[in-house]
Amino acid sequence: MPENEREEEVLTRLLNRARSGDAQAEAEILPRVYRELRAIAAHKMRGAGGHTLQPTALVHEAYLRLQGGLASLENRKHFFFAAARAMRDILVEHARQKQSLKRGGDQVHVSTDNLVEPIAVPAEDLLGLDAALERLEQVSPRGFQLVMLRFFAGLSKEQAAETLGISERTGDRDWRTAKAFLRSHLNASADDL
Repeated sequence: MPENEREEEVLTRLLNRARSGDAQAEAEILPRVYRELRAIAAHKMRGAGGHTLQPTALVHEAYLRLQGGLASLENRKHFFFAAARAMRDILVEHARQKQSLKRGGDQVHVSTDNLVEPIAVPAEDLLGLDAALERLEQVSPRGFQLVMLRFFAGLSKEQAAETLGISERTGDRDWRTAKAFLRSHLNASADDL
């Protein structure tokens, strides 16, 4: 592959080859994205206290979940969105498992300090955030995708807008709307406690 070829194009080409049944292309995907996935996982794990997972374990588990569906992933955007979703699902499952061990004890708390632009809300647990994200996905699929890319995949606002194929201005507007939506739902959840 030419050296000047953009990483996005390389990953898209590998995904296309994997979709065609090329086992060599499928084997090349993880080494190409591992460092980036590991950095994303480490960033996300710093924001969630009380967990026993390690970033490496999170990356491996997420990749295992993705591996069966690599053929359905079309490009870098789709790959990293799927990876972010897999990481979120793993963290939520881990939180549910820990919560079931002791009724309400050992809940995983999510610090919003690691958001690129933090949402000013009381510390909420990962399960409450998951429920709010599910509601956001129903109301605003693009807002949900933006939060997944920025919070769970660790993309900047410029990268997330480019990944979604929208202008930075639209991305900023959707980001503000998504933050307000999550803030109101997380605050409502806290009021119910």
